[in-house]
Amino acid sequence: MIDLLTPIQAALDLPPTPLARTSAGALPSTFAVTELAVASIGAAGQAVAQLVQQQTGRLPAVTVDQRLASFWFSSSIRPVGWQVPPLWDPVAGDYASADGWIRLHTNAPHHRAAAESILGKVTDRTDMAGKVATWNAANLEQAIVDAGGCAAQMRSWQAWQTHPQGLAVNAEALVQRRTFDTVTEQPWLGSVARPLAGIKVLDLTRVLAGPVASRFLAGLGADVLRIDSPSWNEPGVVPEMTLGKRCARLDLKSAEGRQIFETLLKDADILFHGYRADALEHLGYNAEELQRLAPGLIDASLNAYGWSGPWRNRRGFDSLVQMSSGIAEAGMAWQQADRPVPLPVQALDHATGYLLAAGAIQALSERLKTGRGGSARLSLARTAKLLVDAGPVPAQPALRAEGPDDQGLVVEPTAWGPAHRLLAPLSISGTPLQWELPAGKLGSHRPQW
Repeated sequence: MIDLLTPIQAALDLPPTPLARTSAGALPSTFAVTELAVASIGAAGQAVAQLVQQQTGRLPAVTVDQRLASFWFSSSIRPVGWQVPPLWDPVAGDYASADGWIRLHTNAPHHRAAAESILGKVTDRTDMAGKVATWNAANLEQAIVDAGGCAAQMRSWQAWQTHPQGLAVNAEALVQRRTFDTVTEQPWLGSVARPLAGIKVLDLTRVLAGPVASRFLAGLGADVLRIDSPSWNEPGVVPEMTLGKRCARLDLKSAEGRQIFETLLKDADILFHGYRADALEHLGYNAEELQRLAPGLIDASLNAYGWSGPWRNRRGFDSLVQMSSGIAEAGMAWQQADRPVPLPVQALDHATGYLLAAGAIQALSERLKTGRGGSARLSLARTAKLLVDAGPVPAQPALRAEGPDDQGLVVEPTAWGPAHRLLAPLSISGTPLQWELPAGKLGSHRPQW
């Protein structure tokens, strides 16, 4: 069996302990997608177990359900009498250019506008396909990126390994960890049942990877406050990702917004952010300033393409990184298809999210020992290398189809209507994953603890 847990444990400085698993089967892919789900969720669980052992002397057992882990990498919410809005903008997707394939990511209105500023206004995919077909893929990718949009040419893994950005990110650590000199004296306020009770998490992340991390922490008792800009929305993922969180809006470019943000930050234990690598720095909040404002803060961040190299500040998403890094091209060869074949789920996002959560929990354990804050930095592209390095997997049995018994009995009163959630994929003995707040709309709470 392909082992992804060992390199993850090494990256997080977790003891190399085995992970108990239940159920069988795997998502269909040439890559070890289900193993990545199990290993990343399992590592997050093991980080929690280490925290509990440090504080109580008792090491909980950790078990991952392979089927449920695979399902959670797609979605966990099951609406009753309503539907989650579509995940994708109508013209987002893969297009044949004059010399290969390119993916356009147009979910955000300003990203679609950027693509249309280069290609011209379109009404549907057919219209877009005709415009893309006349372009060289590399030229179109660069033009859209220069216009502030999001696009990715399909490259092979071999091409990515020699590309300046591939060379840079593949040389990075899976989890870049750092300890700060600033000190705080916050005691552990948690319990075995709610190990993160009393921990305040300020979440500036969007779409999937960062919200996966903060959702996990909320399930362990953390007080998660998500902050979005006044204009941001992502209707297709909000019902999935706001579980357990309060959601407020702030304009960090306004004096009032900055003042409120800094007030929130002073009381925060963990800050999650997933903007481009230099975005917070441009607002005046580099790592040193964050520690000055909040001594002992745990600074957990991620980006798409890595923290070094020419693309470190490039906008990106899971589907684009799959195109850039050779994953979609390898899937196309595996299926002998005539178009890119991505992973069956957005596994780079979900795995990076659980690894980010594990990194934050590890930093919290360190702070409880030494008083010192710390940071963890990850990227979707470096997680892609972890998956590609594991190599192709042989054909595996399919997962048993989802049934009613896979859902929890509690009805979640979301802002859109009632819903069920899938049962948690992770079991930590004595520490149930449970969320106290239903999923809600962005901006539905005040920006205060």
